[in-house]
Amino acid sequence: MTSTLVIVRHGQSLWNEKNLFTGWVDVDLSPLGETEARAAGTQLKGAGLDFDVCHTSVLTRAVRTANLALETSGQVWLPVARTWRLNERHYGSLQGKDKVEMVQQFGADQVKLWRRSYDVPPPKVTPDHEFHPGKDARYRLLAPDALPASECLKDVVARVLPWWHDAVVPQLRAGLSVLVVAHGNSLRALMKHLEKIGDDEIVELNVPTGMPRLYRFKDDLSLADAPRYLDEAAAKAGAEAVKKQTATK
Repeated sequence: MTSTLVIVRHGQSLWNEKNLFTGWVDVDLSPLGETEARAAGTQLKGAGLDFDVCHTSVLTRAVRTANLALETSGQVWLPVARTWRLNERHYGSLQGKDKVEMVQQFGADQVKLWRRSYDVPPPKVTPDHEFHPGKDARYRLLAPDALPASECLKDVVARVLPWWHDAVVPQLRAGLSVLVVAHGNSLRALMKHLEKIGDDEIVELNVPTGMPRLYRFKDDLSLADAPRYLDEAAAKAGAEAVKKQTATK
C-alpha cells in the first residue's frame, strides 16, 4: 500500500506582488494568486488526485488557495484542518519591508542570510510592534512563549515537525491521501525533512507559488519514488522568480 502527499505553496499574495516581506502578516491573494490557486486545482484534477484530508495554515492566503484549488478540482467538501504550525516563517522587523530596499540598506549577503539561511533569524519585533503575533486574535489561546518575534528556518522546522508527526504521519500510515497548502518556508522546512536536504543546501531551495508537488510513500513512510512537481517546467520557472525577488538590477 502506498500513501500520497501533495504540498502546495499559496498563490501570489498582495505583498508578494509588491515584493514585501510578509511572514505572519495576514495578506490576501492577488488576482494572479487566485488564478494560480485555481490552476493548482486544475493540475490536481488533471493528475487524477483525490484526497481524504487537507491541512492549511491559519493565514488567509493559504486558506483561500486551498478553497479555490479544492473547488476547481471538485473536492470542496474535503475535511480541512488548520494550524498555526504551518504559518509562514516570522520575518521579525523585516515584515512589511520592501525586499530590494532591504538589500540596498543592509547588503545582499546580509539579506540572503535573513531570508534563506538555516539558522540566522532576522531582527525581532518587540511586543508592542504592530506585527507581533500577540496582537492577533487567532493566536489568543496559544502560550505567549509559543509566539515568535522572529524565526530562522531552523525554528520553523522545530514547529512544523510536531504537527507532521502527530497529525499527518498517522493519516499516511492509514493509507490516506493528504493535501497540504502552506507557505514557502513552512514547506521548505517540510521538504528538508522529507527529502533529507542538508543545512547548506536548503539555502538555495525556492518554492514556487501555486505548484503542487507530489510525494508517494511506502508502508514505512520511505519515499516510493522521487518527489516531483506536477508541472516541472512551470515550477522551475516559478522557483527562479522567487530567487530573483531580492535582485537589485
